Formats: sequence, C-alpha cells, structure tokens
Amino acid sequence: MKHLIAGLLAAACLSAQAAAPVATIQAMLAKPDQLCGRFDQSKQLAGMKKPLASSGKFCVVAGKGVLWRTLKPFANTLRLTRDEIVQTQGERVAMRLEASREPTVRMINGVLFSLLSGDLHQLESLFEVDGSVSGDTWKVSLKARNAALARAVGTISLDGGAYVRTIRMVEESGDRTDIRFLDIKTGAGAVLPEEAAQL
Repeated sequence: MKHLIAGLLAAACLSAQAAAPVATIQAMLAKPDQLCGRFDQSKQLAGMKKPLASSGKFCVVAGKGVLWRTLKPFANTLRLTRDEIVQTQGERVAMRLEASREPTVRMINGVLFSLLSGDLHQLESLFEVDGSVSGDTWKVSLKARNAALARAVGTISLDGGAYVRTIRMVEESGDRTDIRFLDIKTGAGAVLPEEAAQL
C-alpha cells in the first residue's frame, strides 16, 4: 500500500489558539465543485542521485472522485472514488482496489481527496496539523496520528493560497515526493468531456 500511495502522489489539498490557524487557512481556501490543472512531480528515491520526474493533469470533482493522469514519461491514469482505486494503462486495467475488500482504500482515498481539495478539517482527524499564515499564503505540516498511516504516507507538508500549490511527502525510507500544481481551473468548464466520462 505504501508503494501505491507514493506512486499516486508520484505516478496529486495553521497564532493564538491551536485551532485558529486551521480555521484561518480553511477560510482562505476556495471550495469549487470542480478543480483541474497540471502537475509536475519529482520523486527522490533514497540511494539514487537523480530524481524521477513525471507530469500530467488532474481533476477533483466533489462527490465523484479524483482523476490523476500522468502523461510523461509514460501515460498512466489513476481514478479514485470513495469505493475504489483503479489504475489504467491505455485501455487495460492494471490494478483495481475495492474498499469492500481492502478497508484501507477508503482511508487512503479520504486522505487524498482532502489533500487535493485542501480540506484541513478532515485531515485533522487523521493527522496532527501544524502550520502558519503569512499574508495570503499558508504552510501546513501533517504528522499521522495512526502508526499504520505514518508507515504508509510518512510526513506531509503543503503550502498554498486559495488553492494547494505544493505537496511534499517524506516516507520512513527516506524517499521524497514533491508535487507542484499549475494552471488551476475551476467551474463548469474545468473538466473536459473525456475526463468527466472517466469519473
């Protein structure tokens, strides 16, 4: 499961009282029903000098799911819904994990939905959330409350403004994944018809 999560995020949304920064950041974040854009991703494996780079497009649609399409260096599509994770290469289904058979799928999907949509209140139930606000930007670090989740995702840091701009995940092994989000589009025209068909 650790490899799957690292692959997904590599193969992509906190002064006075503890809760105040979370509430402030949550108020700063836009909450569109549809959000799409591009991502650039870099994965640095422990012991390797050169990071693995990939890029593609993503869409988050409230109530439906997340579509994560890697375009370079190899085409690969990951679709997440509340009930399953499906990875396809071309027309072939390379992997399917169903929440009814793999209980961790629902938890992992919940984390990923929350990360990409910047739902910090949901993340607070699974992570210790720490962060800061400076003007119209914010930074957040997440440390898993559950040991199994900590092994699966390591530590996560995010930053952004109205939208999440970057996510960094550092696994227990020392592997590091950095994702940068670009060209964010929202509203009815954000999701292309072929993307909508996959969700």
